[in-house]
Amino acid sequence: MNENQIGSWSFIVALVVAVVLGIGLSADYKQVLVYLLFSFGIVVGLLNITAQETQAFLTAGTVLALLSFLGVQVGTFESAPFITNMLRAILTLFIPATIIVALKAVYMLAQE
Repeated sequence: MNENQIGSWSFIVALVVAVVLGIGLSADYKQVLVYLLFSFGIVVGLLNITAQETQAFLTAGTVLALLSFLGVQVGTFESAPFITNMLRAILTLFIPATIIVALKAVYMLAQE
């Protein structure tokens, strides 16, 4: 299995974990899934994004993280806590992935 397939599968599994976290679990499993989701974000950032995809991923990842954060902070979804939980899970996935891709982009710029 090559790096691109590992990153692709990590992203798919992470989205499933985000939905599971959104539905809600007991506290015992929730902490493990949050760490797992964070780890998947690191894997996606390291293995799944190529140099050609960097700009688009950074734009989309930043917008997605900001909108997820605003959705959680504004309290629009107070009547639907599973949506708030999914938004938090999206943040947990995309923040490490976006940070890693941004650091890779800065490194590539420094090499030029």
